[in-house]
Amino acid sequence: MNYRHAFHAGNHADVLKHVVLLALCDALTAKPAACFALDTHAGRGLYLLDGDQAARTGEAADGIARLGGGEGGPAPVRRYLDAVDACRRAHGQAAYPGSPWLLAHALREQDAIACCELQPDEAGALRANFRGDPRVAVHARDGYAAVAALLPPRVGGMRLARGLVLVDPPYELQLAEFDRALGALAEGLRRWPQACFALWYPIKLRRSLQPFLRAAAALEAGSVLACELLVRSADSPLRMNGSGMLLLNPPWQLDAALAPALGHLHVRLGGPGADHALHWLRAPA
Repeated sequence: MNYRHAFHAGNHADVLKHVVLLALCDALTAKPAACFALDTHAGRGLYLLDGDQAARTGEAADGIARLGGGEGGPAPVRRYLDAVDACRRAHGQAAYPGSPWLLAHALREQDAIACCELQPDEAGALRANFRGDPRVAVHARDGYAAVAALLPPRVGGMRLARGLVLVDPPYELQLAEFDRALGALAEGLRRWPQACFALWYPIKLRRSLQPFLRAAAALEAGSVLACELLVRSADSPLRMNGSGMLLLNPPWQLDAALAPALGHLHVRLGGPGADHALHWLRAPA
């Protein structure tokens, strides 16, 4: 696998993914019981937007840079920007947090986080970035296999009932990656049916996603919600025109919280043909 997320840090897909991720974390931590988070494709957890890779693509200029300070934005967007500001206070103004950093920032002392990264250099950087944080366990292993190996979670000999699994693959295998991701979700639901599962997916041609969405709706989850942000018309198979977050067993009223955030991101990040959608593939009972 050759994918390096540093080339894409802070782009429109990261903005969507991280706004939703923090909303999920806040819903989890609203209750006092400890929870567990698994990040299956974690990357290094922390990026520099002025580094060689990020500067080469400049994708953050059409992502987080367009959001400004968040004045007047919906609460989930302000929450995201506050987290980015906290990261920059700790690591410098060019820093951008990956999902492991955001999980560590949003979750509590009693919670546990497992981060998986297959590439040795990225896994080494991830381990270095979280050295000294006893909540974060770094696994240099395949994230899909970790779903079977690490779920249901046990911390200190106790099984945790509540938590989140983030699946954020690189989609280098294109359509085959969708099948692998759906298989991991099915296995995760079998092992930990009460957890929330979040799968990020790219959107190029929207119509090509229909088989994937039908298969997602058929998973053995209590409910299935799709959150999508298109920054341009979804009519080119050669570039990523937007992305989505597939949420299995999302927290109650998360859709209502995210609706204004998606509209705001549509306006701030979108160009001609931009759109957004928030729709239930399987509504809650």
